[in-house]
Amino acid sequence: MAFVVQAITFLIHMKMTSFFRPAALLATLPAMLAFSACKDDKDPAPQQGRVMITHVAAAVSGQVTAFVGDKQVGQLNYGQNSAYLGVDAGSPVFRINSGTQEVTKKNIDVAANQNYSVFAYSPSAAIGSAELISFSDDLTAPATGQAKIRLIHLGTGVNSPVRLSVPALTAGAAPTDLTTDVAFGKASDFILVNAGSTPDLRVTTTDAQRTSILTVGDGSGSGTGSKKIEAGKIYTVLVRGIATPGAPAAQKPQAVIIANN
Repeated sequence: MAFVVQAITFLIHMKMTSFFRPAALLATLPAMLAFSACKDDKDPAPQQGRVMITHVAAAVSGQVTAFVGDKQVGQLNYGQNSAYLGVDAGSPVFRINSGTQEVTKKNIDVAANQNYSVFAYSPSAAIGSAELISFSDDLTAPATGQAKIRLIHLGTGVNSPVRLSVPALTAGAAPTDLTTDVAFGKASDFILVNAGSTPDLRVTTTDAQRTSILTVGDGSGSGTGSKKIEAGKIYTVLVRGIATPGAPAAQKPQAVIIANN
């Protein structure tokens, strides 16, 4: 607006000195005002959501490269995840390449100020099988002294549905379920758990036998040790891998923990 004031002052001065005719002076004013508007108005920064990308496509060998639109956003080995990335709100194309070859791509809805986990996973055991799937991440802080945890099932050929459970202290008693049934390709809601404990988390069947399929352990996929639950933290227990004979050890079914904050 300072430019507009200067422009009008200049025009009045020129009029007073009779250098230009009044009609000519008035004719120049709209153009000068338009220039001022272009100069002062700035395009607002695009609104963004945040997305974490994880490679658990067990039927795809080697490292993959992730793209959002035409922008490369990360290179991920099997089992690795990115940090949360700022992504313009809308429905951008997410793409996964193996070398220069496109493996899969998908338009994924991203809302402003929302958080998401996007996984490259294998819907079947066929070599090269890969698709993208997204889940909304509720990253609101848990109550004091608590943490949040959920279960996502992307284990190809693993029993479905499953639950996240804690074994009973009494032999023969039913385990304590932390989640409801989670089918392949689905996620449970986040649930609150008390912090400070080191529970023996298990992924179990949902039938009467409630067989333990996988031990979460320390969350590294080794199935040993225990995971300390930290106050204020948000966790995803992910069932990954492929249940086929001859699968490499790293690609066999595992239950791992991803920290969402």
